[in-house]
Amino acid sequence: MYRDVLAIVLAGGKGTRLEPLTRDRAKPAVPFGGIYRIIDFTLSNCINSDLRKILVLTQYKATSLNRHLDQGWRFLCRELGEYIEVIPPQQRITEMWYRGTADAIYQNVYTIEKSAPRDTLILAGDHIYKMNYARMIDDHRDRRADLTIACLPVPRSQAREFGVMAMGPDGRVTSFLEKPSEPPPMPGHPDLALASMGIYVFQTAVMYELLFQDAARKEASSHDFGKDVIPAMLEAGMRIFAYPFRDENRKTAAYWRDVGTIDAYFQTSMDLIAVDPVLNLYDQDWPIHTYQPPYPPPKFVHTDVDRRGAAYNSLVCQGAIVSGGQVYRSILSPNVRINSYALVEDSILFDGVEVGRHARIRRAIIDKDVKIPAGFEIGWNRDQDRQRGLLVTSEGITVVAKSEDLERFIA
Repeated sequence: MYRDVLAIVLAGGKGTRLEPLTRDRAKPAVPFGGIYRIIDFTLSNCINSDLRKILVLTQYKATSLNRHLDQGWRFLCRELGEYIEVIPPQQRITEMWYRGTADAIYQNVYTIEKSAPRDTLILAGDHIYKMNYARMIDDHRDRRADLTIACLPVPRSQAREFGVMAMGPDGRVTSFLEKPSEPPPMPGHPDLALASMGIYVFQTAVMYELLFQDAARKEASSHDFGKDVIPAMLEAGMRIFAYPFRDENRKTAAYWRDVGTIDAYFQTSMDLIAVDPVLNLYDQDWPIHTYQPPYPPPKFVHTDVDRRGAAYNSLVCQGAIVSGGQVYRSILSPNVRINSYALVEDSILFDGVEVGRHARIRRAIIDKDVKIPAGFEIGWNRDQDRQRGLLVTSEGITVVAKSEDLERFIA
């Protein structure tokens, strides 16, 4: 166990591009893969990396996230110096909400000091990937770095959404641009750029000094690591090194996803139902921990020719009942019920969704506790979906918000 390392998970983002899924919850609390929440992947990486001192910084719409962490992540023993502690904004230093990633850490300096960490690992709680942080920490210490940044190549067309960096042959970072309009290509790879993953290992004493300097700039800074702190470090000639992403997913291609939009979230979820899914959830050497509600096993009812309860190429979670309906290439979360003669295709149904008889759903995301009336259709007529006020994405995915009352659309 790395007792002299503190991991801090930034979990306060609004996630506006994921609305309406983030209308009532923070982005890290959005369900994924039926039984998980997005933050489970970052926290599981910490546990599997033998990091047991973890702070989760929350801010917007944190109730759902707090409940999930309380139910599923209370297994560490505080008496042994292990903990996952949720820290809401306290306005202890200023009267403002967190104004950027650096400001979020700065406003919690006193809490960090209590752990007296030699190094501080800063993580985002809204990415899906598998990574052994211990190897990155070892590399950081071997190089005597002030800061180490995890990175991976991405297509230049996507790099505008990330911090883009360049490094020398020794791995030392030579430039860093936050979300550039024209990302510089990697040498020898004109179609790729080297993107920051938003994963940082700081020498803690150095981090303190940088945070206090950045805070003193007040309105002259946006108080963000990528926009302000890292460029200032480069200008001062500090030791910043890149750490190439080493994937624990055990697949041919490295897997790291930022599910920042509905379409990206949908596609990443649908990847899970492939015969050989690109994200390996079945690796017992790198388990993904989560809260498992005490529901019974999934159940399939009726075997008549025209009334058969079945799911094909799908994920079906505990408590789900497929009662005479048909499900194809979909994810059924816990406690979902599909009634007789209903049809669900290429869709994601969150906890507690009930699909009425003869209803039809196609290429849709249905949030929690939605009751779909008998004979109702979603995803078959996009114009009708829009007229009902439902979100339809550019890729044609219809989204029904949490607890949406669909009965009001029935004449």
